[in-house]
Amino acid sequence: MQAFVTGGTGFIGAHVVRLLLQEGYTVKALVRHSSNLENLQGLKVELVKGDLNDANLAEKMQGCQYLFHVAAHYSLWQTDKQLLYHHNVQGTRNVLAAAQQAGIERTVYTSSVAAIGVGESGKVVDETHQSPLEKLVGHYKKSKFLAEQVAMQAAIKGQEIVVVNPSSPIGPLDIKPTPTGDIILRFLRRQMPFYVDTGLNFIDVRDVAWGHLLALQRGKKGDRYILGHQNLSLKQLLEQLAEITGLTAPQTAVPSWLPLSVAWIDEKILAPLGKPPSVPLDGVRMAQQPMYYNPAKAVTELGLPQSSLKTALQDAVDWFTSKGYVN
Repeated sequence: MQAFVTGGTGFIGAHVVRLLLQEGYTVKALVRHSSNLENLQGLKVELVKGDLNDANLAEKMQGCQYLFHVAAHYSLWQTDKQLLYHHNVQGTRNVLAAAQQAGIERTVYTSSVAAIGVGESGKVVDETHQSPLEKLVGHYKKSKFLAEQVAMQAAIKGQEIVVVNPSSPIGPLDIKPTPTGDIILRFLRRQMPFYVDTGLNFIDVRDVAWGHLLALQRGKKGDRYILGHQNLSLKQLLEQLAEITGLTAPQTAVPSWLPLSVAWIDEKILAPLGKPPSVPLDGVRMAQQPMYYNPAKAVTELGLPQSSLKTALQDAVDWFTSKGYVN
């Protein structure tokens, strides 16, 4: 059983690779020439140099039965608009075409809850919900929605494709870090005197990896599955971190207009003058609505594990600390 994995150097992808190896698969991982290979160090993985938009991708997939297309470009900066569509939409189109050409039997495509959108006024939504494209905040969410449509259309045309939509993963190996990892790091560094009144769905990243493998084994072609666990307000997450670390959680919520104003000045006025922006406008806009999801379909149909978030948070804290990120 040989699997081809894109995005294997990243947070979710590295855990998918580890799980595949643990379960007896051999793995080929597509890595860019500029990729940080730290997450694959010491693993018995065949590294294949290349890019999502390479013309000869089908050749690189030869001999593999399964594809996990985990790679995506993540950015909330509006200046990265073209990169987002090039990697996420065109890249997905190219990867899936190559998979068909290479005779890949089954593909798991990693979308995101970002592609689903959010419920009105913090309502919890499932896979049946879809915010219209124009209501998705920012080009990252829009690009993930359009990329998911590419995968769904390929499935309608006969390709064996299952779509998974992870929520906000937590755990070790978050090398970039992700936005959730960044929240944990800011808390550990005492850089969070206030919090934003918002909420997210969180899940242990190792459960997300299991969700990918279970989708390969049990998922219905052309269906999507939310890989999530617990809906928590940001305040509740920070309180859990306080309990784990003994550090004090911020007690005061900041009014939404304040970060919005800072981000607007940062990105629209100071960035064009050459100052690197520090707060993405789209990130602040996203935080104005809680992003709550119901993972029941993945739990029931796939057997998605629902491991303790506290353990995931503890492991993330330990990993960031041991790797020197906090200092």
